[in-house]
Amino acid sequence: MTLIASGGVIIASASLFIVLSVFTGLKDFSLQFSSFVDPDIKLLSRKGKSFMITEEDLSKLIKIEGIYDYSMVIEERVIIKSENKNLLATLKGIDKNYLKVTNVDSMMARGNWITFGNNEVVSGWGISNKLSFGVFDFLKPLSLYVPKAGKGQFSSLRGAYNSVYVNNVGLFDINEELNNEYVYSDISLARTLLNYNDNQYTSIELKLTEGTDETIVREEIENKFANTFVIKNREQLNDALYKMLNTENLAIYLIFTLVIIIALFNVIGAIIMMILDKKRSLNTLFNLGAETKSIKSIFFLQGSLMTVISGIIGVILGLVVVFLQQNLNLVMLTPDLPYPVGIKFLNVIIVLVTIFVLGIVASRIASARITKQLIKT
Repeated sequence: MTLIASGGVIIASASLFIVLSVFTGLKDFSLQFSSFVDPDIKLLSRKGKSFMITEEDLSKLIKIEGIYDYSMVIEERVIIKSENKNLLATLKGIDKNYLKVTNVDSMMARGNWITFGNNEVVSGWGISNKLSFGVFDFLKPLSLYVPKAGKGQFSSLRGAYNSVYVNNVGLFDINEELNNEYVYSDISLARTLLNYNDNQYTSIELKLTEGTDETIVREEIENKFANTFVIKNREQLNDALYKMLNTENLAIYLIFTLVIIIALFNVIGAIIMMILDKKRSLNTLFNLGAETKSIKSIFFLQGSLMTVISGIIGVILGLVVVFLQQNLNLVMLTPDLPYPVGIKFLNVIIVLVTIFVLGIVASRIASARITKQLIKT
């Protein structure tokens, strides 16, 4: 009975650790794509869509210790027209420093990155599919439209919108959301289309020096530009994705915690069976002067020790399985993609604390069955 109870706890704790490791791997796998397009820190306007920044202010910003490089960005929703098809997308005008801040060019699936100074764009694969255009199709240029401020509905008024013809020179493939959302262009093209001033931007994207404490940089920016920028890091830029992954992780943890609770019923049963089996010995101890409290502590410690040891063995077993998956690719999502897993020390702590706490509670419940009447009869 004891071996069966221990085996149940071992399997439950190993399962919980493996599942948490799988979600860690899935989270890292999902978020790695955001690192190609999202900077370490992004500065957005606190009031309105855009802001004005002087050369003096920009000089103060880049002198903050820990900022490795920066890129000025103009971003706005536009209409893309290809022959008779229209699509709403986000135009992101970038400067030459942008590829020093992000690695989006490494995700190019076809064609080339934009050449600055020309009316060229790089589109997401999803936008290309929806509008049926490819790369270097100079006989079928794309049109970008954006309404002029204060002109009402541009679909019904002539001259109520700005437009420009562009050529698509490349396609990137990151993930479905980004592929269906973004079009990159030279910042000068975006500025002309939106009638922005030379020192007007919608955001500044920053790359931090490796090993820099992000909190210190944020505080420095706040001190030098009080109430000017909304400061967001990579996690805050993808808050919806983070919330979804964290919610799923919590749900799975609670489900497997329930499995552990069910497994611990075996521990309670095993302790109660031992109490009944050792009834005569307990009666002898009681007659020799042992208190009921002392006898309870014996079975409490035995149950606690059983769950603690079983939990540690289960975690070790889980570590072995996760390690083998990382190195031998035992389970595959696709023929070329192994199921992602990640070993995280926090997961070890979570599993052990869960097992220890629930095991102590189960042992306390089981040992509480010992009473004077039970021992004497």
